[in-house]
Amino acid sequence: MSRTPYKTLTQSVVETLRARILKGEFGAGAPLRQDTLAQELNVSRVPVREALMQLEAQGLVRFEAHRGAVVTELDITAIDELFYLRAMLESDILFHAVDKLTEADLQQAEQILAEFDQILETGTHVERWSELNRRFHTTLYGPAQRPRTQALVDQINLSCDRYIQMELLHSRQGITTAEREHTQLLMLCRERRKFEAAALLKQHIETAGQSIKQLLISR
Repeated sequence: MSRTPYKTLTQSVVETLRARILKGEFGAGAPLRQDTLAQELNVSRVPVREALMQLEAQGLVRFEAHRGAVVTELDITAIDELFYLRAMLESDILFHAVDKLTEADLQQAEQILAEFDQILETGTHVERWSELNRRFHTTLYGPAQRPRTQALVDQINLSCDRYIQMELLHSRQGITTAEREHTQLLMLCRERRKFEAAALLKQHIETAGQSIKQLLISR
């Protein structure tokens, strides 16, 4: 890993470890030893320690007595709360954004939907899909100009990402349904039908949460 300014270095470690956890390279309960990671990533222990603390805040890591940092288990009981919060906050922020969306915003959202189609064709959907999903939603929410709500949404989405990527690995149908609903959502936003758009988004998020919960139960 190349040497970069301190804050950037810490964030780089966060992103590297987060990606490896989401991909399953570090399984649930796996220890994340600071010395080993620092040596592997060619950094000091300081950015590794701070990265692990950030990952703890995102729900991917927990600190245990006598063990240090370990990867958290997937928690079925957390899904209802996380996706309830997403549905409530994101439908509200979209409602306040719809009337302020510009043509440039709508075109950007359309371009992201086109990228969804491309990655499905190339077979790299697991690595890129959740990133594009965040970009699509953030593009629609931005004009609401509610930075505190957006910050909460971003934090909750980080906690949800591990569950979403797990679903992507096991359910192609879930991706197809999500893409269809994204197209419908964009159409409603373009037509300024904010009540219907907010209702569809709420249903879209709640359905995703239930699908992930059933997948975990079946495993």
